[in-house]
Amino acid sequence: MSFPFYIARRYTISRSKSTAVNIITAIATIGIIVSTAALFIILSVFSGLKDYSLSFTNTIDPDLKLTPSKGKSFFVNPKQEQDIKAVKGIAAYSKIAEERVLFYFDGKEQVASMKGVDSLFTTVTPIKFSVQGDWLEANTPQAVVGSTIANKLSLAFYDFNRDFEVFVPKAGKGVIQNPDDAFNKSRLIPTGAYVINDDVDSKYVYVDIGLAQDMLQFKTNQFTALEFKLAKGADEADIRPKLESIFNNTVTLKNREQLNDSLYKMLNAENLVTYLFCSLVVVLTLFCLAGALIMLILDKRENIKTLFNLGAEVKSLRNIFFYQGIFITTLGAGFGVGLGTAVVLIQKYYSVVMITGSMAYPVNFNVMNIVIVLLTIFVLGILASRIAAGRVGKKLLKTS
Repeated sequence: MSFPFYIARRYTISRSKSTAVNIITAIATIGIIVSTAALFIILSVFSGLKDYSLSFTNTIDPDLKLTPSKGKSFFVNPKQEQDIKAVKGIAAYSKIAEERVLFYFDGKEQVASMKGVDSLFTTVTPIKFSVQGDWLEANTPQAVVGSTIANKLSLAFYDFNRDFEVFVPKAGKGVIQNPDDAFNKSRLIPTGAYVINDDVDSKYVYVDIGLAQDMLQFKTNQFTALEFKLAKGADEADIRPKLESIFNNTVTLKNREQLNDSLYKMLNAENLVTYLFCSLVVVLTLFCLAGALIMLILDKRENIKTLFNLGAEVKSLRNIFFYQGIFITTLGAGFGVGLGTAVVLIQKYYSVVMITGSMAYPVNFNVMNIVIVLLTIFVLGILASRIAAGRVGKKLLKTS
């Protein structure tokens, strides 16, 4: 053990003769503990909020979505279906026929997306768990409606007395002579409503894919998208080129993050701004550490001069206080992370802080947040300690 390290350790665990120095050192240590805990708690809270926000998209969005690069629809032949099933890492996939259409009920109108889905759709996405009522049955005119749409139209489940209708513009050219010839129309039976959030709940009406294809005048092998659920541990980077090659690179593949890129960018930007703001508080706290070390240098000036006269180099004398700053930073960071972890775990498992009567404030205990906090504290702590230790020089040693 080098003598600067040994002396720094002794200075850290022993009290100074000066009460002021002891108070300043204690304040700096407590400041590091509190700022470390606060930074970790805030990052954990934002991780929880991010997971909570993304949980809505996870309910309706697949792991991968395949759409045509050009146009609105594409065809899937039997050979391509066999090739898709042969791709390792795909647990299930669902065929989709989707279009923005007009829904009509009891004198009220609502434009939304009609999403035709097959029987495997609830395997690909967990939306079935968000449905109040019943999920639609295959080969029927049943429909599952977003709760916002249902409220706007005043829909009731299994209402056979009033018609819930969907109108889809017919494809074609020329002048429309009769308005009735402009739309394909079908009667739907609402069997349930999904409840996720206001934006999503006003977006979709789910129907059987056969009905959607008839309304859109699609062929039986014509779709607007394929949605995939990946097997646990599957490598997305390995699956992508295989799917693209099956369709001769005429399709676009997007994962959940790419489907919601604006949401992810917003959440990441908020997280970064919050981290930078909290880091400024840590910087101010570590200035207190630098001040405490400088006060200690002045308090131990005679001891430093004695060591210098005994042959100690200026670099070694600086390292004494540099190491002491690292020791104080380590103690503060360790206790701070421990305190922050305790607060986060208490909130996670005991729901001390509530948003509503039934919903706890979301937090997420993430090891990466611990790494980020420790790196931030140690980088700034090393910088503050180096600046303070730089006060030890020949000019200080020559003063009486």
